[in-house]
Amino acid sequence: MSSHHFVKEQQEPAVFILSTGGISLEDIGPMLEWVPTVLVAEEAAEKVLIWGIKVDVLIASPEFQASHIHLLEEQYPLKFLTTTEGKELEEGLHYLRASDHKAAHLVGFQHTNFESLRPCLETINLTLVDDGWKYYPVQKGGFSKWFGETSIRILGQENSPIQLKNSLGEMIFPIQYLTQIDLPEGVSELQSSSIFWIGEALNQH
Repeated sequence: MSSHHFVKEQQEPAVFILSTGGISLEDIGPMLEWVPTVLVAEEAAEKVLIWGIKVDVLIASPEFQASHIHLLEEQYPLKFLTTTEGKELEEGLHYLRASDHKAAHLVGFQHTNFESLRPCLETINLTLVDDGWKYYPVQKGGFSKWFGETSIRILGQENSPIQLKNSLGEMIFPIQYLTQIDLPEGVSELQSSSIFWIGEALNQH
């Protein structure tokens, strides 16, 4: 095995599974290839265990922990993280920051709540995986990437202007909820004065 396969656990983006609604194992399989830290919220635990994913941290109520104590042995060295309903995301992100993770994929986080993550982006780089799409933030200035012919989505502050340049030319348009844009094959550049998120469909063929 070549030396680049030996990476510190925290250098790989953690995978934090909040919900499995609208999510398939195929969606998150590529994120698990490098054996990242896997956090799972109580709501998603049953499905994730059926999928056979090795869980590192299970964020759950004391009641759930008491009735699933066998998981500590079956999933050793699993850690339980105690939380109250509705606080799973907060507890999980606190754990990741405390354990020096720099990035995480939030699986099953509703993309419509993207604005609530803005304060977190200063301390951890987050990607959202929701209902067949992956969203990642562009925090400062511009973004440039080669795309195959595809459609992307843009999330951001309503009506804030965004500039797009590619082989078709240049245009400026306001961000509306879930702005969807068709891109030609090649490099596309996007710029805005405020944070925005780019969504790409998972498992594009």
